[in-house]
Amino acid sequence: MNDADALRRSAAHVVVGDVSVPVLDDAAHHHLTRVLRLRSGDVVTVTDGAGAWRSCRFADGAIEIDGEVRLVARREASITIAFAIPKADRPEWIVQKLTELGVDRIVVLHAERSVVRWDDDRAAKHLVKLRRVVLEAIHQCRAVWLPSIEGPVDALAVLPGAVAAEPGGRSMRAGDRTIAVGPEGGWSHAELDAAADRVSLGSTVLRVETAALTACVRAVALDSGL
Repeated sequence: MNDADALRRSAAHVVVGDVSVPVLDDAAHHHLTRVLRLRSGDVVTVTDGAGAWRSCRFADGAIEIDGEVRLVARREASITIAFAIPKADRPEWIVQKLTELGVDRIVVLHAERSVVRWDDDRAAKHLVKLRRVVLEAIHQCRAVWLPSIEGPVDALAVLPGAVAAEPGGRSMRAGDRTIAVGPEGGWSHAELDAAADRVSLGSTVLRVETAALTACVRAVALDSGL
């Protein structure tokens, strides 16, 4: 059985601090015992979120090692999706789906026309929540690499090293590793001028969350040669 099959067929998948000595934290223990209601002997795969994982067995509320540590290499050049913060709980949904799709880095932005802005206190609380969303998404999608989450940062600090999603731009290419999605009010002229280039995500006007996922899907597909 290859790595992908072993991860996919396990009864559960959780992130632990150290795969050499895997220990369930309170959240993972609750997930396995109360949510999934695993039985003794069920296979649980564990990962440190940095490419290492191994197979274990669930036993009396804990996990016992049942396989060697395996390592999955990260892609050579990381894929980053940066997006202007949308309203309500949409940032959580975006982060969940980007994690499932295999993005390496997520950056939340304050753009010139952003309606939603997080001050320091709100940013700290939101980032804690978003990192929890990442963990839950990793459990679901069986990935072994945790994406990093950064921000919020000013869009002008990111755009010089990114391509900006903008109607009328060129098609995405394999070398587009950082894609920035603006607010629903659009990028300002100064922000577009600062971007390394502009790329089109289609002929229609997309919501922030739709644009972010479209950019990620295309970047991952191009990276895979699809």
